[in-house]
Amino acid sequence: MAQFKMTTTGMIALASMIAFGGAVATRAQTAEKTVWTGAYTAEQATRGKAAYAASCAACHGESLAGIDVAPALTGAGFLNNWNNTSAGDLFTRIKTTMPLSAPGSLSGRTVSDIEAYVLQSNGFPAGEVALPPAAPMMSNVKIIAQKPA
Repeated sequence: MAQFKMTTTGMIALASMIAFGGAVATRAQTAEKTVWTGAYTAEQATRGKAAYAASCAACHGESLAGIDVAPALTGAGFLNNWNNTSAGDLFTRIKTTMPLSAPGSLSGRTVSDIEAYVLQSNGFPAGEVALPPAAPMMSNVKIIAQKPA
């Protein structure tokens, strides 16, 4: 009886390892998501526009073009600076350093909404799934300045 129990347990363990290995292989084969594949929703960008006006426009300008020492959040300079980084990296920068008058005071949802608006303002398309409210959850979304062919 003990041998049968060990064999059954071993078979269950083996099946679990195979299933887990398949899940890891599937995840590894999944194409990397980019800002060109729709990393935010249009509704999220709309919320982000309002949050940007309330928390960011005083320094970065209403049109995201930058004012004085606050950099532009659209255009070639912005895209070159963030090219080949992740949406999570941008989220972390916004979350930990903005607004200048109260760094770290914005909620995760507000930050992801503002980031969605910034992405929209840079011409990246909306998708079906919103940017999540935490950097680790969007570390697989790559910011790529040029649209892939």
